[in-house]
Amino acid sequence: MSNDLIINSTQNGCRIALLKDKNVVEFHYDESGNQFTVGDIYLGTVKKVVPGLNAAFIDIGYEKDAFLHYLDLGPKVSSLNKYTKLVQKNKNVSSKLDRFKILPDINKLGKIAQVLIKGQQILVQVVKEPISTKGPRLSSELSIAGRYLILVPFSNTVSISKKIPNLLERKRLERLLSSIKPENFGIIIRTVAAGKEVAELDRDLRNLVQSWRDGINKLRSAKPRAKVIGEMNRASSILRDVLNESFDSIVTDDSKIFQEVKQFVEKIAPEKSNLVKHYNGKIKLFESYGIEKQLKSLFGQTVSVAGGGYLVIEHTEALHVIDVNSGNKSNAETDQETTALTVNLHAAKEIARQLRLRDMGGIIVIDFIDMKKAENKKLLFSKLKESMKNDRSKFTILPLTKFGLMQITRQRVRPELSITTKETCPTCSGSGKISASILVSDQVEESLEHLLLKKNQKSVTLSVHPFLYAFFTKGIINQRIKWFFKYNQWVGVQKDSSLAITDFRFLDKEGQEISTA
Repeated sequence: MSNDLIINSTQNGCRIALLKDKNVVEFHYDESGNQFTVGDIYLGTVKKVVPGLNAAFIDIGYEKDAFLHYLDLGPKVSSLNKYTKLVQKNKNVSSKLDRFKILPDINKLGKIAQVLIKGQQILVQVVKEPISTKGPRLSSELSIAGRYLILVPFSNTVSISKKIPNLLERKRLERLLSSIKPENFGIIIRTVAAGKEVAELDRDLRNLVQSWRDGINKLRSAKPRAKVIGEMNRASSILRDVLNESFDSIVTDDSKIFQEVKQFVEKIAPEKSNLVKHYNGKIKLFESYGIEKQLKSLFGQTVSVAGGGYLVIEHTEALHVIDVNSGNKSNAETDQETTALTVNLHAAKEIARQLRLRDMGGIIVIDFIDMKKAENKKLLFSKLKESMKNDRSKFTILPLTKFGLMQITRQRVRPELSITTKETCPTCSGSGKISASILVSDQVEESLEHLLLKKNQKSVTLSVHPFLYAFFTKGIINQRIKWFFKYNQWVGVQKDSSLAITDFRFLDKEGQEISTA
């Protein structure tokens, strides 16, 4: 199975696609300057304490105050608040916690007013990004995530992922990390740490401790709303979590991103640094890997399923609803029960992919095709669990109800990703009428003549729909050859499936659009 991470630079950030066997399984859009990412640690100010909610609203610079519940304070919040004050008042306080006296845990059933007061400054971490009309959700139980470990300040416990079943390996990891961890720092051992040598774990731990020290140095002179410790960009955070798999390539078309990713990979996994590649082909990166076409087909309301079925995906404010339909599969099997099982099993695999791809969170209700046999229902339940095992978000799946519905809750920490798959015709602007498509070649000819002869433009590339690309480039004496003899210069032609069939653009040698006005 091949794994590729493709990073396409855009004007406002970058698009990131994770491919498995050339199929898109994750897609992210990382906006430049995007704040309030999950994992970011801020110096916030308590704006309001609400006893009725047992929570407080914290100002961290977002347009709406962030929400901090009492249960998210963490048992060590008293130690955190004391240390924060000491660092701000005394510039010489060490970032090491070995000499810091940890205070007793707060009462689990206590009240928010016993811990926080209005105007108080507190270190908080974003655990859920702003979604819809809600501000970020915060926690004061700080943690810094690495490739194999998670560092937890003001704690001395060593916890191990429940997904590491081997008892001997669990004991080895616990004994190893307990011996090398700094005092008053807790450790959570991630699943991917299983089988790793002490050198790799120690290197990851050192990087995490250094991130903590850098953050404390910023805190000494930080003002309210300041970001003290920032989570890495989306591309690097994905690499940190999935680089443990068998990767074939990490490709980007931006030189700056290439250097950043290369340095990050050299830091966390030097043996994999040769997988990072800089793409400079003439065809757009997402076009070259067939991602653009996949995105258009995967983010629609209706999604095709292998074997002939299809899904209808609807979104509401409260939940997501997925309806499974058999389509033309209904005549492929011998009886109704077999047909329903076959379609449902194919649908389960695609649903797992869609949840991860769109980052759908909250409550998801799936209306599978009705089945009567209990063993078939059990098989479908197992298939969906198996298909979702690689999902990095926390989730819970309930068995089929007697109405054929399956319910899933999936952790939502950032807004759901949505891509518009329906296009407004660039020529008719939605009126339903366009100029005759047979005239588009004449329009291209007129615009090209204007650019080359009247504006003296050099190194021009024509970007068109794949159908037009074929029209202009196929054949021995094609239109591009005719242009060469007519204008005495070569005109590049590239296909772009994001364009409508009658739309076209001219680009200069830097890839910037040229105005034909």
